[in-house]
Amino acid sequence: MNFSVTAIGEILYDIYPDKKRLGGAPFNFIYHVWKLLGNTNFISSVGHDEYGKELIGHLTGIGFPTEYITIDKNHPTGTVLVTLDENKSPHFTMSGLNCFDYFVLDTKSLKLIEKKTDLLYFGTFGQRNAIARKTIQSTFGKKIKYFCDLNLRHEFFSKEMIEESLRTSNVVKINESELASLSSYFNLPRETYSAVIRLMEIFEIDLLAVTLGKDGAIISDGKCIDQYKTEPSEVVDTLGAGDAYSAILCIGYLFSMEIKKTNGVANQFALDICMTPGALASDEIYEKYRKILFAKD
Repeated sequence: MNFSVTAIGEILYDIYPDKKRLGGAPFNFIYHVWKLLGNTNFISSVGHDEYGKELIGHLTGIGFPTEYITIDKNHPTGTVLVTLDENKSPHFTMSGLNCFDYFVLDTKSLKLIEKKTDLLYFGTFGQRNAIARKTIQSTFGKKIKYFCDLNLRHEFFSKEMIEESLRTSNVVKINESELASLSSYFNLPRETYSAVIRLMEIFEIDLLAVTLGKDGAIISDGKCIDQYKTEPSEVVDTLGAGDAYSAILCIGYLFSMEIKKTNGVANQFALDICMTPGALASDEIYEKYRKILFAKD
């Protein structure tokens, strides 16, 4: 069965000191799923500016679906300044509000979600402004599956936003610092495995993953827990590793893969992204993981 995956959220340029690259967690996620699975759509917006024209031109040129990316004539395309520390980990300086912060869902996009989507991906960073938050949350409660990437960055979140996002979600990806925040908000047990299970119980989550940086990730389906640790490797840039993990987590959920396989493949794919400049991979890497994911046992 070829599932249809839609992402809603920001696309932007990550601006490094010496270059710029396509970015935004929802875009990175859906790009990976598009390359691995196909049958994807992306609901977003770009500005009526040079960056926006460049983005649409590039995406059209590579065949990426742009039908649901709107052009905002009043607000700029998003940018984020990125610097890498000595561990090749990114540090972000956020731009001001941009086109996606003012995004309003049109009838065509709503129909896509309701009629042609099996799973909808969304994050919390894209909800930092009230208008976009209302837009994203208006998609909740449909007869589909939901994937939440809990991006608790800077001050752009609230307990209420977190609760609303988790309550609607079937699949959730967080990192260990986000788990610590959730533990404080929801009085979770101090022990990590117990905290994961309790969080899943509170919000009736089907599949939850906690990424641990160089220590791999923990994944649970509520019954079993798997922890996978990657081997040390030469890291070029960790930007987008979490989005890569999310893409495999999504595919594993849709195809009912064993959590041990999902966690192992997701970690290895994230590691390959860490060994690649930027957040996206080469065609050879996607071909490698298509074979791994869908090989007949």
